[in-house]
Formats: sequence, structure tokens, C-alpha cells
Amino acid sequence: MTSSMFRSPCKIPSVKGFEQNSYVGLKAASYNVRVNSFKSSDVASQLQKIESALIWPVNAPEAPPLPSKLAEPLIDQPLQLSRRARRNRKCPTQRDAFQETNISPANLIYPLFIHEGEVDIPISTMPGRYMLGWRHGLIEEVARARDVGVNSIKLYPKVPEAKKSPTGEEAFNDNGLIPRTVRLLKNRFPDLVIYTDVNFDEYSTTGHGGIEREDGVILNDETIHQLRKQAVSQARAGADVVCTSEMLDGRVGAVRAALDAEGFQHVSIMSYSVKYTSSLYGRFRKVELDKKTYQINPANSREALLEAREDEAEGADILMVKPALPSLDIIRLLKDKTLLPIGACQVSGEYSMIKAAGLLKMIDEEKVMMESLICIRRAGADLILLPFLTSTLQSCFALSLYLSSFVHIQEPLFVVDLIY
Repeated sequence: MTSSMFRSPCKIPSVKGFEQNSYVGLKAASYNVRVNSFKSSDVASQLQKIESALIWPVNAPEAPPLPSKLAEPLIDQPLQLSRRARRNRKCPTQRDAFQETNISPANLIYPLFIHEGEVDIPISTMPGRYMLGWRHGLIEEVARARDVGVNSIKLYPKVPEAKKSPTGEEAFNDNGLIPRTVRLLKNRFPDLVIYTDVNFDEYSTTGHGGIEREDGVILNDETIHQLRKQAVSQARAGADVVCTSEMLDGRVGAVRAALDAEGFQHVSIMSYSVKYTSSLYGRFRKVELDKKTYQINPANSREALLEAREDEAEGADILMVKPALPSLDIIRLLKDKTLLPIGACQVSGEYSMIKAAGLLKMIDEEKVMMESLICIRRAGADLILLPFLTSTLQSCFALSLYLSSFVHIQEPLFVVDLIY
């Protein structure tokens, strides 16, 4: 049955104590939200039967009154238990003391999407995120991230169609968008840690992660020949970590050899060792393409471990898993099987689902975002590529940075109980 649709403007609500212009990654903007209107269906009729008193908005200012306390005990004697786990959860101080998983700004990498122009352009599939002008908008966003302690970023370019080609020569143009941006940022923020994408699809006319033959086959070795030059160009511009993000056989070893040959032994490689053919990818890339011949089937875990071991043997310094939340088991698997740091990439689809549900008041966006973050850390991720950097993160990290100025600790820890 075709459902009728209408569009209604929706704005990001302001948070007390934070103006919208203080959000990192969020700007005041209107979004079109499509709402299904039920006409006649079993679901609609059932919804009408639900007593309105049982429905309570997520962010309602006052909760319904609680039932009164028991007038008299229900049992004569308490259970004779040798251990009651709830004793360690009875007050906030103890809960904070026993928390096993913590997060610091050093655990986060902030993805930034850039283009050749000067105007910041909204990304329609990621409410609140912008394609930043490579100079002014980008500089402002990096400064805001650094203000809350996040000093690692990853750059994603939007390459003009006119500069794309079947063999992606623009990817290793030393005066291209990424090298120019890296030089600009390093000149302004010398200690900023910059991750760059060694990837072919943004520079290819086909949108694939490799050179495509006439019959549709993705050429492995020929593409890696180009990726080697791309990685060297990025390292020459000042990139700290190059990310081999397309799953082509032998790419890590080839890139490591190319970097070392050019004197960039200090430049790290973060390999996207486990990149599933997920439906959660999107943003501005051609997501309808079939990339199953080089990305992993989401049903497979042993294959993921095999790929990760191969990348480690070829010289990867960090192993990345993408997407993050659907792959918590894989993050834990790699954490148990390797001594290398593990990264997790929270992709655009994960961000957009939380964002959309929050805008529609179906969930508390901030709490769900933080819960997803702590779950990724709990699974074993040392680094998280995180599209969210909102007011809650700002307030918590600012508090942790403030407290750390009075004590001698290496990293300011932020406790999740501060928000829950």
C-alpha cells in the first residue's frame, strides 16, 4: 500500500548552556523530514487503542507520577545470598569508580568532508554535517574540535567531476585538494594529527575503489600502482597516517614499501582490514555500485580475521573495522587476536539513523550517541572515527580537561555516568 507523505521543517533544538554556534559539526539549519501518515491499517488501529497515558515523549520535562511505596513488606525474610552485585551499583561514586570502560578525546578521530569551494554545503544524508570549504570552514571546524581536546582528524574530499578519470591521476596530484589542505592545516596547527584516505573511488569516473576494465573487472595490481603514488603524495604534504581503505590484495605491503623508499618511514598506515559491503555507507559516494569483489561479505568473520592477519604481516600499524556498531563482535575478535591498535569507523548510516530518530523525538540523541560510543570502546576499539562532536561531548570533555589541570594524569578521562 502506498503511504501518503508530507514534508515538514525540523530544526535542531538548542541545548541549555550551549548556543548552536558552539556545536562542533552542527550548524543551525532546517531539514525536511518525511512522516508517514497511517490511513487504514492494522498498525494504525492498534495504535489508536493504546491508552494515551502510557505514551510519554523521550524528552518530556516531567515524568508521570510513580506508584506509591509499598505499605508493608511482601516477604518475611530476605533471600540468603552470598553475593549481591547491586551493592557495587548503589551510588554514583561507586559506579564511577568501578566503570571498566572510559573515553578520552585521544580516542577520537573527527572526519571532515571538504570541497574546493568556500561555502559550507549541507550533506543531505547527514543532518548537521557539512561539506566544508577547504579553507575557512575547515579551519573553524578543526579549531572547535581542538577546543574540546580532539586533535585527530581524517579528511574526505569531494573531487570535481572534471578532475576524475578512469585511472585517477588526480589522486596523486601534489597540488590537489588533499595535499593543499594538509599543508594548510599543518601550517596552522603543527601538532594536529592528520589521517588521509588512500582510496581510488573519489578520483575515478566509475566511483569504484579500483581501475575498472571494460568487462567490469576491478584491476587489483594496476590500482595499487596508483595508490602507492597517492600515499607518497599525501605523506609529502605532511600526513601523519595514511589509510588504505579499499580492500585490494597486497595494498598495505605495497604502500609501506613506497613510503619507505621515499624516506617516509615515520608515516603510519591504518589499514581498513575489515571493510564490509554494508548498506550503511552513503554520504556523497555512489553507493549503488557492486563492490562485493573487493569488500567483505557481512556474514563472514573468519575472512575478516584472515584479512586482518595479512595486513598485519604486510606492515599495517593500525587495523580498522568498518562499520562499527554492526561489527562489535569483529572488533572484539581482532582485539583478542592481535597486539596492534584497533580502530572502528562509525559510518554515515549509523550517524544518520541516530540523528533522524533524535530529530523525530523517538530517542534521546545524545544518550544514544554516547551509548554507541561506549559500546564500541567496550568491544575493544582504541580509536573511533566519530561523526558526532556535539554539545554533550564538548561539556564532558571540557570538564575532564579542566579537572586534569589539577592532577597529573596523561589523558583526561571522561565518565559516561556524567550524562546518563
